[in-house]
Amino acid sequence: VQLQASGGGSVQAGDSLRLSCAASGRTLSNYALGWFRQAPGKEREFVTAISRNGDRTYDADFVKGRFTISRDNAKNSVYLQMNSLKPEDTGVYYCAAGRAPTPIYTSRTRDEYDSWGQGTQVTVSS
Repeated sequence: VQLQASGGGSVQAGDSLRLSCAASGRTLSNYALGWFRQAPGKEREFVTAISRNGDRTYDADFVKGRFTISRDNAKNSVYLQMNSLKPEDTGVYYCAAGRAPTPIYTSRTRDEYDSWGQGTQVTVSS
């Protein structure tokens, strides 16, 4: 499955952004979906994930209710609503898809995802 992320930009601390990730090639309904991010000079880290059926989500601790992942299987898309952005949220955000063995399966592990989008830059200034 091919993924295309969009929606990044440059914002001020406290602002919001909504990232989108559209898939082509295959339906996303069989995949768990996740968002990861990578800051300059740092490892790519897990942000949040959502199960195949959308009933279960799994957030990194630093999300703390600020970010919300959602999916629309009819539109073959996944979204990341980011509120109360902080400068430390700056980085390239990647969407990812991984085969889900069950409808409620999610994962924070990079190796569980085998399809990745190209990334979209998010820059938060103070």
